[in-house]
Amino acid sequence: MPDQRIEDAVSDVAVDDRDRDRNVLNLMLDDSWPWTVDEIARELHSSIEAHDAVARLADAGLLHRLDSFVFPTRAARRADELGIGDA
Repeated sequence: MPDQRIEDAVSDVAVDDRDRDRNVLNLMLDDSWPWTVDEIARELHSSIEAHDAVARLADAGLLHRLDSFVFPTRAARRADELGIGDA
């Protein structure tokens, strides 16, 4: 039984990260960009979560970073137009 609780906690964190990444990407796709990481942090109410989400999205090729600014890649914008990733 204790092992099950640990696995549930780990999977909940992963879902939170996916949701957070989706929220950050949606901010940029639904609104004018570029955004700064500080602006994203204010929206998420957490600087660490904003930096982590931006890093994950940039590593995945969905965001460009230029100094403190971030903006969606052409691939991310096109995927949004096609509705890819909508659940």
